Amino acid sequence: MYSIWKRFVKKDASSDLTDRIQRIREFGVPQHIAIIMDGNGRWAKKRALPRVAGHHEGMKVVRKITRMANQLGVSALTVYAFSTENWKRPKTEVEYLMKLPEEFLGSFLPELIRENVRVEMIGDFTTLPAHTQRAVQRAIDDTKDNDGLVLNFALNYGSRAEIVKGVNNVLKDAQKGILKGDISEDVFSRYLMTGTLPDPDLLIRTSGEIRLSNFMLWQLAYTELWFTEVLWPDFNETHLLEAIEVYQKRARRYGGV
Repeated sequence: MYSIWKRFVKKDASSDLTDRIQRIREFGVPQHIAIIMDGNGRWAKKRALPRVAGHHEGMKVVRKITRMANQLGVSALTVYAFSTENWKRPKTEVEYLMKLPEEFLGSFLPELIRENVRVEMIGDFTTLPAHTQRAVQRAIDDTKDNDGLVLNFALNYGSRAEIVKGVNNVLKDAQKGILKGDISEDVFSRYLMTGTLPDPDLLIRTSGEIRLSNFMLWQLAYTELWFTEVLWPDFNETHLLEAIEVYQKRARRYGGV
């Protein structure tokens, strides 16, 4: 009797989730969602585990959220995987974090290819370890012809460095005569690492921290922000749906009335 009830509840819950997804799709999903995945270390500490255990668990969540974003019809999902400031962390932790792209993409890449997801990256690629570069480049190359969801990894990324690099490239093109006259916001945006992507409509940050941490400072100018106390390894599809539902209730006026 219990097993029958358990199956019924599970089926009913699945049906509710399907209906919820359908309603969200009808009201329009954010075109681009950006996520600051915070709280892996604290999640591990609460369980008396090494910090790397939290990072490993967090990697599993990226898979779940990517699948849900793809199911919802989101165009781009940018996840803050490693900042330029994260190099200050203990050497063993950094080394583990640099191995995660190999593990994640090694096991998840076939599904990404099958589900028409395109992998991209923003950040300083050149200073990543060779094995990390190979894993990321392979994913980028193997999915380059896909035209569905863009899974964009912010890896070795810092927004101030991105803006400075963009300014320097604008100056170089101006000196070469490629650019003439005043530079508009639209033109400058094309010099950023996200030049081919729309600005995020929704930013999600987990773990209760309420700051941007040098993440997409230019691109987030009019983005809707959603913060949650949930630690990233505990974040799930339902939390994503909740964030989108809150987003859909907000009026985006871009400075107008």
